Amino acid sequence: MASDMNDYFNKKKNEANKGGGFNAPKPPKMDFNLSGQKAGMLWIIGGIILLLILAKPFIIITEGERGILSTNGKYEERALMPGLHFLVPFIQKVYIVDTKVRIINYADKIDRASTAGDGIVLKPAIAVLDKRGLPVSIDITVQYRLNAQLAAQTISNWGFSWEDKIIDPVARDVVRNVIGQYEAENLPIMRNAIATQIEAGIRKNVEGQKNAPAQLESIQLREIGLPQKVKDQIERVQVAKQEVERAQQDVERAKQEAFKKETEAQGTANAITIQAQAQAKANHLIGASLTPGLLKLEQIQVQGKFNEALRENKDAKIFLTPGGSTPNIWLDTKTGDTQKVSSTH
Repeated sequence: MASDMNDYFNKKKNEANKGGGFNAPKPPKMDFNLSGQKAGMLWIIGGIILLLILAKPFIIITEGERGILSTNGKYEERALMPGLHFLVPFIQKVYIVDTKVRIINYADKIDRASTAGDGIVLKPAIAVLDKRGLPVSIDITVQYRLNAQLAAQTISNWGFSWEDKIIDPVARDVVRNVIGQYEAENLPIMRNAIATQIEAGIRKNVEGQKNAPAQLESIQLREIGLPQKVKDQIERVQVAKQEVERAQQDVERAKQEAFKKETEAQGTANAITIQAQAQAKANHLIGASLTPGLLKLEQIQVQGKFNEALRENKDAKIFLTPGGSTPNIWLDTKTGDTQKVSSTH
């Protein structure tokens, strides 16, 4: 059985070697032998495609940017808006300019590693002299942007370093002129007025340039650096002012205390006056009520008391005071006692 199987496979193998049965088809042969004209055309087309890829005949402008188109070195008057734009390779070129808000920080104490970035320029603080020639440093922040509508004209007139030719010198010149009007010790007091003058001056000079190259967003006065001797003087003045204020407060408290005591004394005097006036009024009413009839009745009542006293003590002597101006007195001759019997008014 095993020998029969081997014969069978050997037979099939022989048939395959002879070209029949299990032979796999052979791949067709490619003929790359093109004519000279066809080969030249393919090389030209490939070269053009490669040239277009390398030349990049288009450009994409994003939001916050404008394109300045230059044709044979001449800038076009209108800037290219955001979007896709085609150009002629090797003849036209597009320069991208930023129209987003940019910042110049004038300061010495800013951490450059943490504040520098896209659209932020760091410059030293502006060193100026005050009215008396004392050195002062000013920290300001200027926020601005390129005028997008006239970007091409600005670049044509001022070049791509336009902000170093417009914003920076104007800011320094205005700060120098404003600070030069004040004495150093008065700068902190006049801070708000100085900030307003600096902003107005920079706006007037920048926006007054031909074709309005830049639009100012804000100008902020952040810090005024004074000489050490001026700082010491200001501190002494502040201490003196505080002492004067404390003295004024003490004087005011003393005045209030004196006024309080005066008010209390005045109230006591008024009370005494009122009491005296009331007593005088009472006396007046009493005096007005003592009519002659009432006095006569009083005398009759006193005489009655004298009569009763005489009945009990016949040895008594009675002294009558006419008109009742002094008390009536009777004297007991037996005992020698003297008594006031009555008084009339």
